[in-house]
Amino acid sequence: MYFYEGRGLLLLTLLAALQIATESRGTLPLCRPGFSEDVYVAVVPESAEKGQPLFNVKFVNCGRGGLVRFECSNPFDFRIEADGVVYALRPLTLSTLPTVPLVIIARDKTNQQQWQTQVRLTPPVGQDQQAQDIQAPPARSQGLQEIWFPSRQTDSSSIGQLKRMKRDWVIPPINVPENSRGEFPQDLVRIRSDNDKNRSLRYSVTGPGADQPPTGIFIIHPISGELSVMKPLDREHISNFHLRAHAVDLNGNQVESPIDIVINVIDMNDNRPEFIHQIWNGSVPEGSKPGTFVMTVTSVDKDDPKTANGMLRYKIGSQNPESPTSNMFTINNKTGDIITVAAGLDREKVPQYTLIIQATDMEGNPMYGLSNTATAVIRVTDINDNPPEFTAEMFFGEVPENRVNVIVANLTVTDKDQPNTLAWKAVYKITGGDPTGRFSVPTDPTTNEGLVTVVKPIDYEISRTYMLTVVAVNEVSLARGIHSPRQSTATVSIRVIDVNESPYFDPNPKLIKLEEGMLAESTLTTFTAQDPDRFMQQSIRYTRLSDPANWLRIDANTGRITTIAVLDRESPYVKDNMYSATFLASDNGVPPASGTGTLQISLLDINDNAPHVYPQETEMCKKPEPNGINITALDGDLNPNAGPFAFELANRPSDVRRNWTITRLSGDYAQLNLKIGFLESGIYEIPIIITDSGNLPMSNTSYLRVKVCQCDHNGDCTDQQHIIAAGLGTGAIIAILLCIIILLILVLLFVVWMKRRDKERQAKQLLIDPEDDVRDNILKYDEEGGGEEDQDYDLSQLQQPDTIEPDTIKPVGIRRMDERPLHPEPQYPIRSAAPHPGDIGDFINEGLKAADNDPTAPPYDSLLVFDYEGSGSTAGSLSSLNSSSSGGDQDYDYLNDWGPRFRKLADMYGGSDD
Repeated sequence: MYFYEGRGLLLLTLLAALQIATESRGTLPLCRPGFSEDVYVAVVPESAEKGQPLFNVKFVNCGRGGLVRFECSNPFDFRIEADGVVYALRPLTLSTLPTVPLVIIARDKTNQQQWQTQVRLTPPVGQDQQAQDIQAPPARSQGLQEIWFPSRQTDSSSIGQLKRMKRDWVIPPINVPENSRGEFPQDLVRIRSDNDKNRSLRYSVTGPGADQPPTGIFIIHPISGELSVMKPLDREHISNFHLRAHAVDLNGNQVESPIDIVINVIDMNDNRPEFIHQIWNGSVPEGSKPGTFVMTVTSVDKDDPKTANGMLRYKIGSQNPESPTSNMFTINNKTGDIITVAAGLDREKVPQYTLIIQATDMEGNPMYGLSNTATAVIRVTDINDNPPEFTAEMFFGEVPENRVNVIVANLTVTDKDQPNTLAWKAVYKITGGDPTGRFSVPTDPTTNEGLVTVVKPIDYEISRTYMLTVVAVNEVSLARGIHSPRQSTATVSIRVIDVNESPYFDPNPKLIKLEEGMLAESTLTTFTAQDPDRFMQQSIRYTRLSDPANWLRIDANTGRITTIAVLDRESPYVKDNMYSATFLASDNGVPPASGTGTLQISLLDINDNAPHVYPQETEMCKKPEPNGINITALDGDLNPNAGPFAFELANRPSDVRRNWTITRLSGDYAQLNLKIGFLESGIYEIPIIITDSGNLPMSNTSYLRVKVCQCDHNGDCTDQQHIIAAGLGTGAIIAILLCIIILLILVLLFVVWMKRRDKERQAKQLLIDPEDDVRDNILKYDEEGGGEEDQDYDLSQLQQPDTIEPDTIKPVGIRRMDERPLHPEPQYPIRSAAPHPGDIGDFINEGLKAADNDPTAPPYDSLLVFDYEGSGSTAGSLSSLNSSSSGGDQDYDYLNDWGPRFRKLADMYGGSDD
């Protein structure tokens, strides 16, 4: 053992010493699980019963026990137990033995690692032959191929060894089978350098599979240079490895240039074919000829497609159903194309086929190839090979006459083709019995029935029955070679039912031409209707249905039309010289029927309308510029009973022709001109005589209403009257005036009612009970107060007494107690009204003077009521009731100043004692 400086070199030295020790003592025993043989040859008896043991395989489990599970590639015929014994699952004979090797797989339940072996089944033979067939596995080769690093000199090695290659030589690749069952590590090649003769070298490899992922697949002995593989390889995972071999001395110095080593993984047939889809769907038309392409199925194999392991072959395993033959289809064993090989595809008998397709690798070798299966479902599509057939030869129906869009009969057919397809849908055609096209036969989209329908009215009086011939076909033509059977034609018998039909006018409408102005009770024409029911004895009555102007009358039995008023072409009911009236004709059938007819009267014009001026109103300024007014004439008649017209001014009034002149511009127009240069504002009516051009001309005097007003500089009328007249029509102005009058009347009535109410209230206050004496009476005012001083009175009544109307003082039927009896009073001159003093004292004085000078005043002492009670009156009491008690205390001389009536009192009370 040698010690060198450096930890890395020391580690290499220890490893080398360990290797040497191991080689000197022998290889340590390592347990590698797997089958004892790669290929077993099992001799089976000529016949085997169900459950009979046949052979066993040996598996080294290295203490795994029950963790390894066995599987058999033919689980239908064989069963393998945990001890490796294989049993028969059904009776077997030499003819039923599988020709391909039986594959036994052992799978670890924990890590899913698996091992595989093959078993070849052979019939019984002699002892010597059996010994030859059962071969032991090949012994491990003791000699390894050596790969030398290229020498720096070009010389050859000794005989029996590989030649040392030059530096520019390419080292051939190393081939390693995948899924190897040998013991691991398995030596592949020895790397050598001619420099190891003089000194100790150390070898190593780098690259994917060594020191790069996936690591641990390849290792090299650092001293001997033996390159080994540590586990089975999988070509489908990695197909080749590129490594580099290195040789260094104990100091780690590179001794040789690195060499490239290529390791190819040789493919083994370890993958079954796999179909892209497990179920394939295709279709083929029924009646297809042999050789018709149907579909293509595809399978893939992970094995190398350049070898037999990945070369697939297809075949049809089974066909269901096997009708009309078991070989209706075939498949191209290389491309997977499925085609028909037999005739007789009929959808109505077999709508679908199911094929089991098998794909086998090893170019279809049944003994060594692996297989897989898929299902091909082939649907037989429909073609029109079955025409529609009527369920009966004769169909019946009936229909009332004059009815349309009525289904008369339902025609039923059968069709064996696929429902709701063009080959199943029926089309019905009428080939006979309907020359006028009164029937049609549409197809019910749901039931495929033919619906015999009336499309034109049928007249019972013309034909009472119909016999139709109907043919049924499909929407698409029949397939070639298929002919329509006799059942595709049917007869339809239709009976027509007679009904009561409405009478009809002929012609309708009926046109007559008449001159307008025809007098009443004139016969115009006879408008009659016909009854189409020739086989019914019925009568017809006529009535007027529509007569807008109420001009006509029709005879109920004969249909004779007469006038009941004068026909006027200018009536608003006449449109374009045409007047229309409608009449009703009714029969007495069951049920009754009726029909209408229109009478059109074309009215010819006569000269029965006089012309009149247009427009009827116009405006002009006081000083018109220009002073002409254009007018025309309107005539309700037509030419030649209308224009051209003649225009002239009337002779009266005389100022018309003095102020105006009229000039004819054309046959229908004229111009009215003002002779004078100025007109006062107002309305002028100008009579104009217009004469038409009828054969018997008619004249008419029309009045043109001209409104003359003050105009502004633009020529627009500025008078308020003009604005009112322009803004409101005559009717509107009258309506406004009426509303104003009614409103004033209502206000007046309200005022009168209020005054009467005030009079009644005042009369009640002045009316005195006859039993009471006004001079000895206590006046009750319905209130409690502190005397006259606390009373609040309105003195305006006394200050302005003349403002009170007499009617409010003396209402009718009410009199004061101190007034004179009612009797005719002489007529005296009215005394002058008193002035309007501002003070109540002046008012009383003036009233006294007026009463003294009034000869109509009563000659006796009376009570004067002034409707005023105040405080602090200086007049004192005027009643004679207190004269005796107050005579000595009062000075009545001032009564002499009150007039003749008070002088008596002054003499009585105001004199001296004598």
